[in-house]
Amino acid sequence: MASSSKPILLEVNKIAVVYHHVLTAIRGVSFKVDDDSIVAILGVNGAGKSTTLRAIAGFLPFDFAEIADGTIEFRGEKISGKRPHYIARKGIVFVPERDKVFTTLTVEENFEVGFSKAVKGRDQKGYKDTKEMMLGYFPPLKGKLHLRSAYLSGGERQMLAIGMGLMGLTRLLMVDELSLGLSPIFIRHLLEVVKRIKTELHVSVLMVEQNAGAALEIADYAYIMENGRIVFEGTSENLKAHEDVKEFYLGVSGASHKSYKDVKQYRRTRRWWS
Repeated sequence: MASSSKPILLEVNKIAVVYHHVLTAIRGVSFKVDDDSIVAILGVNGAGKSTTLRAIAGFLPFDFAEIADGTIEFRGEKISGKRPHYIARKGIVFVPERDKVFTTLTVEENFEVGFSKAVKGRDQKGYKDTKEMMLGYFPPLKGKLHLRSAYLSGGERQMLAIGMGLMGLTRLLMVDELSLGLSPIFIRHLLEVVKRIKTELHVSVLMVEQNAGAALEIADYAYIMENGRIVFEGTSENLKAHEDVKEFYLGVSGASHKSYKDVKQYRRTRRWWS
């Protein structure tokens, strides 16, 4: 794990996650997120990325899973095993891959829920100011405040979900598959907004992505997961320059074309190095 002069916001230390007391999905995973940073967890479907975020957010019991070993600390406090509402009140917001917003409520009502759940003693002026700030980040939502969110596009729902999450005193924004199913123009806009959130709001971001190219465009540091383990890590610049990352995660290779059989064999036997 790389060292940094910034304070550590989130530290995951050798956690193991087990489903139904039998199936081990995460095996000794360790990583950290610094203050004012964007960290990406990359990997193919089934690598354990989403399970890792759900472990941090406290949702594992709803999946019939548990943290069997290791610890999770947020701002120096152990939060592993705490319930989701407790973790959210500490300033951790989780935007899941699915069921991001309340589809039976309007865009305005979703913002209101995000604000009322995060801020004690709601202040109407504070709500209006915060909502206007979110609409500044996500202009496509401005004309749709009274529209039920069920009628929003996938990209607009992603915007609303992130905006809802930032209505409170957020310190860490966790987003599961930011770019999944979205058009390139929406992806570019969301990536730019995430960068602005870090810089302007001083909110750290932990993002899970299959789209390694998109994530590495904005991440300060990234970890690659395979089969429930962290197998490689480094700065975005180092990962983008690494030959194996370029070939297997960015689709770029200077070597001659390999058959599918060769690729599968290589993936089974290779070892990562820095």
